Amino acid sequence: MRHGALERTVVGWNRSHLDLASDEVLAQILDRGDVDAWRELYRLASADVMLRRRILGVVHSVALPYPGFWLAALTSLGDAIDWSTRPPKDDGMA
Repeated sequence: MRHGALERTVVGWNRSHLDLASDEVLAQILDRGDVDAWRELYRLASADVMLRRRILGVVHSVALPYPGFWLAALTSLGDAIDWSTRPPKDDGMA
């Protein structure tokens, strides 16, 4: 299955192909993806509980620009989120 927007996010950045089994690639999509890539990822996550767990793990271990967005997306897919656990803060470019 082709994932055009997801591939565009990571291929050309520092990868030669999309590997959604890699947490590093997943973090790059969450961090640098565009709306089309995020829609593709959400669609895939809606049918894959393990992908949702990995997204949650990345959100809680990597400083991302929109962690609340991803936590809300996971909530909309039926996942229970502990809102008292704060993800790492993205301080932007230093």
